[in-house]
Amino acid sequence: MKQTLQLRLGQHLTMTPQLQQAIRLLQLSTLDLKQEIQDALDSNIMLEVEDDSANAENASPENNSTNNSESTQQETESSSPGNDSNNESEINADSADMPEDLPIDSSWDDVFEAPPSITSQASSSGESVDFLAQQSHSETLQDYLTWQMNMSVFSDTDLLIASNIIDGINDDGYLMTDLQDIITSINDEEVEIEEVEAVLHRIQNFDPPGVAARDTRECLLIQLRQLPEDTEYRELAINLVRDLFKQLAEQDLRAIKRRLGVKDEQVQNIMLLIRSLNPRPGTSVVQSQTEYVEPDVFVRKISDQWMVFLNDQTTPRLRVNAEYASYIRRADDSSDNVSLKNHLQEARWFIKSLQSRNDTLMKVANKIVEFQKDFFEYGDEAMKPLVLRDVADELEMHESTISRVTTQKYMHTPRGTYEFKYFFSSHVSTSAGGECSATAIRALIKKLIAAETPSKPLSDNKIANILVEQGIEVARRTVAKYREAMGIPPSNERKRLL
Repeated sequence: MKQTLQLRLGQHLTMTPQLQQAIRLLQLSTLDLKQEIQDALDSNIMLEVEDDSANAENASPENNSTNNSESTQQETESSSPGNDSNNESEINADSADMPEDLPIDSSWDDVFEAPPSITSQASSSGESVDFLAQQSHSETLQDYLTWQMNMSVFSDTDLLIASNIIDGINDDGYLMTDLQDIITSINDEEVEIEEVEAVLHRIQNFDPPGVAARDTRECLLIQLRQLPEDTEYRELAINLVRDLFKQLAEQDLRAIKRRLGVKDEQVQNIMLLIRSLNPRPGTSVVQSQTEYVEPDVFVRKISDQWMVFLNDQTTPRLRVNAEYASYIRRADDSSDNVSLKNHLQEARWFIKSLQSRNDTLMKVANKIVEFQKDFFEYGDEAMKPLVLRDVADELEMHESTISRVTTQKYMHTPRGTYEFKYFFSSHVSTSAGGECSATAIRALIKKLIAAETPSKPLSDNKIANILVEQGIEVARRTVAKYREAMGIPPSNERKRLL
């Protein structure tokens, strides 16, 4: 094969570092974006946060003139009645003893006497303060059970067994470790399975009732046996859970009445007693840390129009430090000057990428609100089918861009806070030739089940027939899929006595 040289002309798209940065910022969540901004502020001397809202409206990030930025700030402060500077002057108007400016070589404590704090007291004593240790610590279930164990009388061997049992209890309060494995971990040949079971029974009498059970049946039995003996229907409830747990789970009321020899009213009271128990006793002790979602945009109805507003609190306003920018000299090729130029260019691109992210976010949010206006008016049942391509075609963007914008971005509405992706769903055909979204179908299924008669719950086939009568062509298996996705049990498990 003969080797030859050929010259070909072609065009291809090259992603510049600036474009890569813009795409990366676009797909970041609010929490990750805050960390990215903080890293940029720490590494780039040209970037700074705008503290004054007036500067955010009038100062340009690309304005490198110190005089221009100062004059703009002075004009804004004097003309804007609601800026931060005026508010500060109103708040501090009564502070006659406060000097207008502090000497450059003085500190705050030289002029004002501050009350003693934990930090100052620790500093005077030479001790360092661990601020993380001062944060609140929620008690775990293991901590609570260990405290009760220490308050009880155990032998050394039983104490070791009890510690291993407590370590094997999950947050719901169930023992997930096999008793034989506990014997193996203790590594004591004199310990028998009977001794481990005896210690387990003692722990099962700890608070909360039902803790250290190995399954739901044992958990309910422990709670029933701890009730006062004169509790009405206590013995019948124990017999039901102990001997007829399968029939109880399947809600086979006919078999339960026949085996226990009771009437409908008695079965109803027995069921009420069992439902008063807690099948997850550990949750009454474990305090989970609440995680809050910070929305990226707000949706409000103003003058019969749904408006979208960007949440300015999620990202601080950045600008180029005018003082550092003034140090740059065009004809200077020194290393310091080159470094300042690079920092300035990076700062400008970072601010531009943030602005591009916010603009794209607002465009997508506005288009979602425009498409799903009926949802904001009437709720989930009015949700329209929507896919990424619909928004991409309207905004003349690529689907991948819409996918990045809608991932881990949240919208606060009068109906709650939703992820952008919540407003996108597939569709099902209707008898009228239209389309109905999967979200609306799930809402209808949930509404039908909530209104059903407890003694005669609706089957999946019956729900499918009702939806077909309403013009929504949906199969029984589709109803079952949506029902399971919402965590709703089948009809035989939803059956209840009146």
